[in-house]
Amino acid sequence: MRKLFFGIALSITSLTACAQENKVVKGAVTEMSVAQDKFSEIGAAELPEAVTKAINTYYPSAVINKAYVNNSQQFRLDIILKEGNSGTIYADKDGEWIER
Repeated sequence: MRKLFFGIALSITSLTACAQENKVVKGAVTEMSVAQDKFSEIGAAELPEAVTKAINTYYPSAVINKAYVNNSQQFRLDIILKEGNSGTIYADKDGEWIER
């Protein structure tokens, strides 16, 4: 009797798992359009003053290894810190950080 009850419960559970609806999420890709803009390399001297000021404020030991800009005036900066750590940060033309 116990095996019969377990078999019925297992059958019902598997049937309900197969009957679940698939949900489609629309509109999530539109936020990625900015992240895929092409960046062109520029010299560190070409960065706006607001961007260099933000780097000096938040990363005083940073050296800009490479700088890039896209059509939306967003900047990708490859930096190296005095401790030897390196990374990439993004900023807009006003020196505000952009999360990617």
